Amino acid sequence: MSWLNKSVFLSLLLCSLSSKAFTVTDSLGEHEFEKAAVRVITLNWGATEEVIELGLVPIGIADMKGYREWVSQPSLPDSVDVGSRGEPNLEVLSALKPDLIVIGSGQKDLLERLQGIAPVLFFDNFRSDHKNSKAIDASFLQLAKALGVERNGQQRLARRDEVIKQYSQQLHEMYGANLPNTTLIRFVSESHARMYGKNSTVEFALQQLGIREALVTKNSVWGQTQRPLTDLAKIENGIVLYILPFAYEEKLKSLPLWQHLPVVRKGNVGTVGPVWTYGGALSIEYLAREITQSLLNLNRSK
Repeated sequence: MSWLNKSVFLSLLLCSLSSKAFTVTDSLGEHEFEKAAVRVITLNWGATEEVIELGLVPIGIADMKGYREWVSQPSLPDSVDVGSRGEPNLEVLSALKPDLIVIGSGQKDLLERLQGIAPVLFFDNFRSDHKNSKAIDASFLQLAKALGVERNGQQRLARRDEVIKQYSQQLHEMYGANLPNTTLIRFVSESHARMYGKNSTVEFALQQLGIREALVTKNSVWGQTQRPLTDLAKIENGIVLYILPFAYEEKLKSLPLWQHLPVVRKGNVGTVGPVWTYGGALSIEYLAREITQSLLNLNRSK
C-alpha cells in the first residue's frame, strides 16, 4: 500500500470512529459519548423509571426499598441497592464499574465525587424558572440518546400521549363533556398535606386528561404547596384524590376535621395508588392512569 493510500485509509478510519461519537446534553451542558452507556447506575427515582422503561436494567439503584413503597411503577428488576439517594455508598458504586451515573434535582452536591467514578448526567428537571414537564420530556430523550435508544425514547413518549388520550376518552364517556375539577394531595400528617398544582407532573397529567384543578396553587420548584387540610373546605364542587401510602389513613377518617369537609360529606374523595410525583416522563402516564381509575371508581360508587 502506498503512502498516499495509507494516508487516505487512516483518514477514513478516523472519520468512521469519530462518527460513532455523539453528544448528550444535560443541565450542565454537552457531554461527548464514544459509545452508548450499558452499565448504568441511577441515583434518582425518576431516572430509574426511565432507564427501565427504555429497556435497560440499571446495575445499581438508590434506595430500592423506598422505590417499591413510594414509586412502585415500573416494578424493579434484580439490581444492587447502592444506598440512599442523598448519600450513596461510593465504594459500592465504584466496585460496580459503571459507564454512566444519572442524578437529578437536589443531588448536584454529589457531582464532584461521582465524576471520579464514572461520567455523570445531571438532569435538574424541577425548578421554578422553567416548565418542569417540558424539561422532563427533553431530559428523557437525552437519556435515551445516551443509552443508544433515542428512537425508542421518541416512540415511548408518543405512546404515552396516545395512552393518556384514551384515558381522557374513558372519563368523558362516564362524566360527559365537563370533567370534574380535581386536586391531588399527599398527606404529611393528619392535619397537613402537600397539594399539587402549577408546575407539577400532576398538573401536566390533569391537563392532558382535560381536567382543571379544584384548588389552584402558586408556581414552585416541585409544583406543590404544603397546606392545612382546612384549605380543602374551599373545594365545594370538585374532587380530591389523595396518594397512597398514608400510614394514618384510618385515623384521619375518624377525625371531625376530615368528616366535616364538604368534599368528604359529598363523597368526592378518592385514593390514588403509589405513584411518584417527582419522577420522569413516564410518571405522567402512571399518574394519568391512577387518576382515571380513581375518578371512574368514584363515579361508579354513586
